[in-house]
Amino acid sequence: QVQLVESGGGLVQAGGSLRLSCAASGRTFRRYAMGWFRQAPEKEREFVAAISWSGLSTVYSDSVKGRSTISRDNAKNTGYLQINSLKLEDTAVYYCAANQYGLGLSDSYNYDYWGQGTQVTVSS
Repeated sequence: QVQLVESGGGLVQAGGSLRLSCAASGRTFRRYAMGWFRQAPEKEREFVAAISWSGLSTVYSDSVKGRSTISRDNAKNTGYLQINSLKLEDTAVYYCAANQYGLGLSDSYNYDYWGQGTQVTVSS
C-alpha cells in the first residue's frame, strides 16, 4: 500500500515557476515508478511526466517538455515536479501517482495509487 500526498500548488503568474512535491508513505515507494498527471476544468486527466523507480529514466508530455523536470528522492520517499515558464494553460489540479510495474507510464490506467491532487493556477 502506498499513500501519496501532493503539495506545492498555488497561484503563480505566467512565466513563473513552481515545484510540486509528492510525499509517499510506505517503504515500497522506491519500487514504484511515479507519474504526474493534471486535470483542468471540463477536460480529461492528462499525462504530464513520469520517472522510473531508479530515477534514471524520465518521460515528458509535449506540453511541458523542455520546461519541466521530474525527479525523486527515494531516501525521503518524495517525488518532485518542477515546471518553469508557466503558461495559463498549465492551470489544473496536479496529481501524482505510483506505477508498480513501470510500464505504460503515460497511461493513467497503469497507475495503482493516486494522491488527492494540488491546485495550480496560473494568472496573467
